[in-house]
Amino acid sequence: MTSVDPFRWQDGERVILFGRGAVSSSVELLGPGYTLLSTPRAIADAPAVAESASAVVEVGPGRVDEVAGAVRAEVSGELLVALGGGRVIDVAKALAAADPPRRVAAIPTTLSGAEMSVIHRHAVGVPVDTPRVRPAIVINDPALSASQPFAELAQSAGNALAHCAEGPLTPMTNPVASLAALEAARLIGRAFAAGATGDELARDRLALGGLLAGYVIDSTWYGLHHAMSQTLVRFARLGHGAANTIMLPVTIGALARRNPDAIGRLSDALGEDAAAFATRLRTLTGVTSLSAAGMREDALATCVEEAASRAELAFTPPPADRVELRVLYEAAF
Repeated sequence: MTSVDPFRWQDGERVILFGRGAVSSSVELLGPGYTLLSTPRAIADAPAVAESASAVVEVGPGRVDEVAGAVRAEVSGELLVALGGGRVIDVAKALAAADPPRRVAAIPTTLSGAEMSVIHRHAVGVPVDTPRVRPAIVINDPALSASQPFAELAQSAGNALAHCAEGPLTPMTNPVASLAALEAARLIGRAFAAGATGDELARDRLALGGLLAGYVIDSTWYGLHHAMSQTLVRFARLGHGAANTIMLPVTIGALARRNPDAIGRLSDALGEDAAAFATRLRTLTGVTSLSAAGMREDALATCVEEAASRAELAFTPPPADRVELRVLYEAAF
């Protein structure tokens, strides 16, 4: 592949616009009167999106459920546009779910894949059985979605690769998701091939890989790896990308023990052993262990207990017990 071609994908009720320059078409596609949820960095990279909004709500740091609960009273309108990373997009989805009927449009600035999925936490105070929201409009412009500095981009790619590794192993897997996972892994592998410089083509590949990986996790849900990584984010206060990329070389081994054929196909798509690639990707981030990311050793026991309570562990059969969770966390510590 010498280029990544733009496309418009009508996927049921949602439309997905991908390609360099896609954000320039966003104002026309979104129409007037939307409320923008974003951050100062993202707005600086796409000022026209903010200028065309009827209201702009800044999404500050913190947990999705708490942030969504805090800004809920400030948000109005039928269309919520999320311009930012996975946390910003998840906050928009939580707000749309909290006060229907609302639609979400997502313009990602990372490779989280949140723009493609119905997966999100609810705002504080919203019943857990409230239907969740998947963005109805996705505008993925590689100039934004793959715009992070190289080390942060490698972290974001680790999260996307984890979608590719884990999705095909859940009970909800299907042939389309499995094919998408392998293509996403191939794109990520090419982007970080030996000698890759993070040039425009590499970033375009990562942008498409992240989008496809998001499609995978939306279709198949997730299991062991993401349950452990999300627990680190919530209870050890690690960044989402860092948690995923630090854990992946360890959890790939656990996934391979459960389904060696699936991880073998992943390795083939990457062009090298999947665990070795994940280890190299982790090295590129500059943060190679949980302790280096700021996790304290006394948080291990808490994370083991919290992860053990996650129902999603059952989606990677046989579900990991406390002993295995402890071993995996300690290996990454």
